[in-house]
Amino acid sequence: MGMMTKTKLNEWLNESTRLLAEHSELASLEARVILCHLLEKPREWLVTHPEFELDDHQIVKANQLIGRLQTGEPLPYLIGKQAFFGLDFKVTPDVLIPRPETELLIEECIRWLEDHPSRRKLADIGTGSGAIAVTLADRFEDLIVTAIDISEQALDVARQNAKLLNVDSQIEFIQNNLLDNITYRFDVIAANLPYIPSDKLKTLSVTRYEPLLALDGGCDGLVIIKQLLQQAREHLNPAGMIILEIEEGQSESGQKLVDTLMPGAAKSILNDLANHPRILKIMV
Repeated sequence: MGMMTKTKLNEWLNESTRLLAEHSELASLEARVILCHLLEKPREWLVTHPEFELDDHQIVKANQLIGRLQTGEPLPYLIGKQAFFGLDFKVTPDVLIPRPETELLIEECIRWLEDHPSRRKLADIGTGSGAIAVTLADRFEDLIVTAIDISEQALDVARQNAKLLNVDSQIEFIQNNLLDNITYRFDVIAANLPYIPSDKLKTLSVTRYEPLLALDGGCDGLVIIKQLLQQAREHLNPAGMIILEIEEGQSESGQKLVDTLMPGAAKSILNDLANHPRILKIMV
């Protein structure tokens, strides 16, 4: 994107929206988010100050970010944050960007925790940015959370989010491979683990910027989920819940895995807003 000579806020927005329109259906919104980030102003301010003039330094920085958006770099990485379940989470390329699909898992955990007010020990396996752990700790001030990730860099981001949202006293962060050598038992084990089959991953643009470690679920996408399920029963308190995010094509294979590894456990699939299978819920 070349240097612009136009400096009024509304003119920059119009031109940037035009440039982004080929790459995004949310071009206008993304251009506004970029400007809010750079100017440290709320979106409402942009509406009421269309004649505000951007200086050369601001224009150069804003144009650079628009150029990176045009190449496919995710907006949350550019501005360093992503909204999730009404909260703002810090994100870096060390963690997956929290997505709306995971909010379904959060909603189901909230229902279960509200129905079981004396059950307050939860594990978030593969915590990443801490979206699940932090959101639920924010919702339930008596919740005790163990957040586990194999990536120390991801845990660092999660710790920052817990501190920013004032729930760090409720969460213990552990660098670990799933539940290996963990001695605790939990009422709820929640996990958004890598679940995309390796071959399919090669065809997806998400791998250009987001961490492969958090995406690659092995040959059938269930390799890591299977490892967790093999460990989970001995870490779950009686009448507890295991809840996992899965890929839409794993409804049948995921349930068969439960039947094999946890005979007799009650299982169900929850669909997302697009009516795709998204959540595997197991009651033991």
